[in-house]
Parts: sequence; C-alpha cells; structure tokens
Amino acid sequence: MSSELMDALRQLAREKNIDEYGMLDKLEDTLAQTYRKTLDLENDARVTIDRESGRIFVYELVPVGGTEEEPVFEEIDITPPDISRFAAQAAKQVITASIREAERVQIFDEYADRIGDTITGTVQQSDSRYTLIKVREGVEALLPPSEQPSSERYDHNQRLKALIIDVRKTSNEPSIVVSRTHPNLIKRLFELEVPEIYDGVVEIKNVAREPGLRSKVAVSSREPGLDPVGACVGPKGSRVRMVVAELRGERIDVVPWSEDSATFVGHALSPAKVTMVLINDDEHTATVIVPDDQLSLAIGKEGQNARLAAKLTGWRIDIKSGSQASAAGISVATVGESSSAPHGDGRCIAVTSTGIRCRNQARPGSDYCGVHEKEGAAQ
Repeated sequence: MSSELMDALRQLAREKNIDEYGMLDKLEDTLAQTYRKTLDLENDARVTIDRESGRIFVYELVPVGGTEEEPVFEEIDITPPDISRFAAQAAKQVITASIREAERVQIFDEYADRIGDTITGTVQQSDSRYTLIKVREGVEALLPPSEQPSSERYDHNQRLKALIIDVRKTSNEPSIVVSRTHPNLIKRLFELEVPEIYDGVVEIKNVAREPGLRSKVAVSSREPGLDPVGACVGPKGSRVRMVVAELRGERIDVVPWSEDSATFVGHALSPAKVTMVLINDDEHTATVIVPDDQLSLAIGKEGQNARLAAKLTGWRIDIKSGSQASAAGISVATVGESSSAPHGDGRCIAVTSTGIRCRNQARPGSDYCGVHEKEGAAQ
C-alpha cells in the first residue's frame, strides 16, 4: 500500500469513528491468513504494515527450537512482488467489516439506554418468523411473533409504533427487539397524546391488557380538582381515540384509581354499575354485588371484564348478582354484621335504605362516617 492509501484509511477511520490501529491490526491478520493459503506455506505467516509508508512485509514463521510450550521462530521475509493486489482486496474487506462493526456499536450505544421508550418505523418484512421494522436508514428493529397481538397483520411500508424491550449485541446486527403487546406501550402512547401525563400531573397507576382485544387503565391526578379520566379521554374522546387507532381498535377503559380497595375494585369493573364491594383482607378477595341486569356486563364476554379488573387491582374478584347474594345469605340487613364484611377496610359499614353500602370513609375510632354515626350509636 502507498502512503496515499494510508492517509485515506486514516481519514475514513476518523469519519466513521473507527480505531485506526485496530483496523490495521485486523488487516495484518487477514493478509497473514491470505498469504499462508496463497503461498501454500507449511508454517504460519506474519504480516506487518509500516504505519507511515504503508509498505507491507510478509514473513514465514519457521520454528528453530525452544519447547512445545514456548517455541522459537525465525522470521523469513517472503514478501511477494505483487503484494499490492492482495493487499487492496483484503483492505476492502477489512474496512467494510470495520465500518459495519463501528455502526453496530454506535447503534447499540444509542438504543441500549432507550429500553422502555417507543420507536416509530415502517414495516420492511413480515412473515411467520418475525416482522422487521425500519426505524431509519441503517437501523432496524425486530418484532417477534410473541410480541405481536394475534389480531394484527402488517403490510409493507406500514407505519407502526412499538415499545423497545431489549437491545442485544450480536455478530451481525445490534438486535433492537420491540413489542406491540407490552402494557407499557399503552402508557407511552398516552404520554404522547395527553400533555397532563407527559407533565406528570396525571399518573397512570396500572395497566391491565389483553393485547388486541381490551385494556383497562387506572389513572390518578396529582392536582386537586383535575379529572384524570377526562384528561385521558380528551374532548369528545379525541385523545383516547388516537391511542385506540394506533392499537388497531383495541378497546380501552380508563378508570379512576383509588387508595380505597373497595372503591378501586368498583371502578375497575366499569362500565358495569356496582352495588356493593366487600373486601376480605385475609384472603385478598373482593366480593362484588351488582344489580341482576348488570351481571353479564360486569363479568364480560368470556369473563374478560372481570379478568382485567382483577389484573388491574390485584384482587381476586367474585361477582354476584343481587339475587345470588341474597341466596348466599348476603343481605343488606346483615352486611354490616357478616364475618365476611370489611370491618377493616376503613369505610363506613352503614347500609342505606336502597341496599347500597355507604361509600364514605369511617371516622377515626368508629365504624361509621359522620352522617351515620348517630344511627350506629342508636343501634
């Protein structure tokens, strides 16, 4: 190689952020393997490249003594006259490989800290094995079948948002693995559509999801007087509709989160109307009583609504209609006295004339709220 080629290599190394000396070391190793095969040498070969002039020297390593563990070699100069032709071809291979390796490292460094973020890209390839998403020129993400909702199918050049769940260093490409099923994808999509979530005023407390079908999102507000559900739904449902559109029509229930477990369970079963929630802390179960005409809505198709509510709240939920509750001996007259009644849940234990348990918090040191305390004393 000439000094001009060495100058070109140095400039390329600077532009591509490649270790110049590391690249020349690889080139020497590659040439040594090439010349051993080309010259049909019995022994190993060593190649050196003068870092200033670019001159290449080839040596055969002939063993002349020493031990098996520490042999001694004599280097015999066997530099062929047409060495530049081999060097140019080998240099091209090494430079190409070095550039690819540098790009892989750069992409890994860029995306390794972005696990949990969303990316937007276009579908390049989709089959039963995987879906490949082009994020930008030279950067692709892998969407495995296990991270795809079963109801979704992807077309070439279709734009998609997905959640980064892993970034791996591989021998070929840095594998950016993304998901369309992860619950946190919903969180990130709401952050993009709801300024109050992005600013931290509204918080998504939990997400329960059956990808492609239905999700429940529990939200709370850090600002008194701000309706977190209304903020997420948006004017005429505009904000939640954008999230639903990105998820291909997946139904989303946004419900208010509550520190009170009974209240939260009742909200989680939305859109069903709940009459009463009885909490059993010891068994971590919630018995929910609903009007007879709300039972199928509370349970949902194939139990989906109840299943998602349980996942959202973390409570095992047993749903009964009013008539089923009466048949089981749970009556409005005995709810306050039943052994399964939630005496330790912090709520007033009074039952109103309509059969609905009071939703107020009990006063300190009492089982009743301020409204019903006198009634409790009278009993």
